[in-house]
Amino acid sequence: MKIENHILNILQLYEFAMAIGKSLDYKENCDALLKLILKRKSLNATWILKEEKNKLISTYSLPMGKEVKTDFDDKIKQLLESEYQYKLLDAEGVPPAITPIKIETGQLAVFNLKAQGYLFFYTQKHNFTEDQLSQLQPVIDKFYNSLLACRSFEEQKTLLQNLKVQNQELSDYAHMVSHDLKSPLRSIDALSYFLKEDFENELGEQGRQQIDTIRTNVEKMDALINGILDYSTIGKHQTEFYDVNLDQLVKDIINLIDVPEHCDIKVSELPVIYGDKYRLQQLFQNLISNAIKYNDKTNPQIEIGASQEDGYHKFYVSDNGIGIEKAYHDRIFETFKKLQNDGSSTGIGLSVVKKIVETYQGRIWVNSEPGEGTTFYFTLKDKH
Repeated sequence: MKIENHILNILQLYEFAMAIGKSLDYKENCDALLKLILKRKSLNATWILKEEKNKLISTYSLPMGKEVKTDFDDKIKQLLESEYQYKLLDAEGVPPAITPIKIETGQLAVFNLKAQGYLFFYTQKHNFTEDQLSQLQPVIDKFYNSLLACRSFEEQKTLLQNLKVQNQELSDYAHMVSHDLKSPLRSIDALSYFLKEDFENELGEQGRQQIDTIRTNVEKMDALINGILDYSTIGKHQTEFYDVNLDQLVKDIINLIDVPEHCDIKVSELPVIYGDKYRLQQLFQNLISNAIKYNDKTNPQIEIGASQEDGYHKFYVSDNGIGIEKAYHDRIFETFKKLQNDGSSTGIGLSVVKKIVETYQGRIWVNSEPGEGTTFYFTLKDKH
């Protein structure tokens, strides 16, 4: 071989290799390489066949031709299945069922793409040699890896799309169920109220207590439905973000909730966060309310503060309350997990908190010992 031809072959192989992997779209990836090979090698056609459920189907063809979909019978298996990287076939001996275009004379070069099927090149001029196929093999190996990446990308896209549809269906279902549940709850609440008002004397003390119990459970059920709705919608909808002054937000929360007179809440300087005020209020209100609710001390102490570290704001909400056993430090963030048999608790508050933190690309954890109080730490990404 002349040195000039050898150099040209090397440059051509380099050109082929550089055409691979520029797209994760299966067709675009095939186009980039196979069109180039057809042009440089003066070939007539190329296609890829893949085995699916004991059938051979065409996944790519140039020119388009007819779709190939045929049984993987014994004759075809004998022709294609064996341990080889590539092989040359006489076009006259190839079954028409595996060719998208009419082939009468010439050669077929077949490269074994393993899990991705079989790659065919067709020439009418008998201009393929074993040496040429051997030189082309490293390029085809790289092409095979790019096809694997394309298939993985397509499967990931399909999976994400299915997940998106399922999430939307679950969200719609949660809204529908909540609407259907809230309507009879409102009726029960109203009827029990009128019953107590109109027949207060006839009911007696025990009857009035039972009606109060009914109304308390209705309120709890309503809170649980709202909690489920909140949990199912966090991160589902595009939300407008803006600067939120957490100092003012926490002060508003303390004024809003029922804080016992003997409870001392200390708030260190808090930063301005780029986010959604409603979700941030849910986050802090849940943690502050829990710090008040689960405190058995005569002088409840609650501290709230923040620090800056590595592109995140790190917050803490600390109390001197009943504390939490270490075995439950992870479980408390699971939906419907309650450590106290408290009729007013829905078991969803901390799971809502965790999900809000995660939408801000942060994390939350707890440091606590029984009787020694609890400190919740969480981070929120500094969007600025």
